[in-house]
Amino acid sequence: MPITKPYFDKEEMKQLQDCLNSGWVTQGPKTEQFEKGFREKQSCEYAVAVSSCTAALHIAMLALDIKAGDEVIVPAFTWITSASCVEYVGADVRFVDVETETMNINPKLLEEAITERTKAIVVVHLFGCSAKMDEIMDIAQRYNLKVIEDCACAIGTTYKGKKVGTIGDIGCFSFHPRKAITTGEGGICSTDNKNLYNRLLQFRNHGANPIRRGEEYGMPYYMGIYDELGYNLRMSDIQAAVGVAQLDKLEMLLDDRKRCAKYYVSKLIENDGIMLPNTSKDFGNTYQSFVIMIKSGNRELRNQIMIEFKEKDIQSRPGTICITRTEYNNAKYGNLIGKYPVAEFCEDSSITLPIYPFMKNEEMDMICNVLELCLLK
Repeated sequence: MPITKPYFDKEEMKQLQDCLNSGWVTQGPKTEQFEKGFREKQSCEYAVAVSSCTAALHIAMLALDIKAGDEVIVPAFTWITSASCVEYVGADVRFVDVETETMNINPKLLEEAITERTKAIVVVHLFGCSAKMDEIMDIAQRYNLKVIEDCACAIGTTYKGKKVGTIGDIGCFSFHPRKAITTGEGGICSTDNKNLYNRLLQFRNHGANPIRRGEEYGMPYYMGIYDELGYNLRMSDIQAAVGVAQLDKLEMLLDDRKRCAKYYVSKLIENDGIMLPNTSKDFGNTYQSFVIMIKSGNRELRNQIMIEFKEKDIQSRPGTICITRTEYNNAKYGNLIGKYPVAEFCEDSSITLPIYPFMKNEEMDMICNVLELCLLK
């Protein structure tokens, strides 16, 4: 049983055929169509499709002028690129612990992490669950900090009625196969700020200025004006064609994830040995992953459960990693072990259960039965 399963139908094939028949397979009209569809789904003014969410985070840092000497706050429990993007631009990371309630950054710990060098906060909406944006944005505004929303897992997630990725300055999304919709690889930046939009376009496309055209613009020999160091981080039209079809079924795919999550909760709610994902109406959750935690924090027990799953041909994996445990971060920032206890607890105790569209109740029953038998041993 796979941990995830992308859902495709004839519409993806149709869009791909259209793209191939056109002869245009690099960034072009399908990418523009995908960006337009994303803007409509996410209620944002601008969208810039890129090669991955890592690329989206990278150019978000560049667009916001984060640079050497600056610090950026990042949660300690997240995928490594939430912090790597800070280092790509020469800045330093300030880690903040998370809370068990949402597994997202703990707003109560933010202020003590802010220094005169702090320029921004990376807010991760982990596993599709929204962070506490009211508290975070209040702190950001008081200290004049930029906010990058890492929405890799959270397309369609709302916080108090507003789509995540439209609350901070820039939102960054992923279309990896484990996400709710996929383009194979791929990502996108969202923003409501036109200046940031133009900077994102420039850094995506080799540093070509999208506003300064020059007198030769429109002539067959015009090559553009390159006044920034940029990158080739473009999405291909082949990827975007798949994305166009996936966007059309976004609500259906999210609704079925919620159905699966609701069924899991109904089966596991009485089990005192585990903590379930946050289902409070105060937080949006689109369940990109259904992540449980072993209440005891016993890593050996967690590992044994995952071994039992493997023996039954059930795929699982830890939620994500405590990035303050990585060798790189400990070598650069000193000994971080033990300083972020909740993030360490989340890494030690978390298990991602399989969840995907149109998963059968019988499949979830099997997973829950294996889990409960392990907890009884």
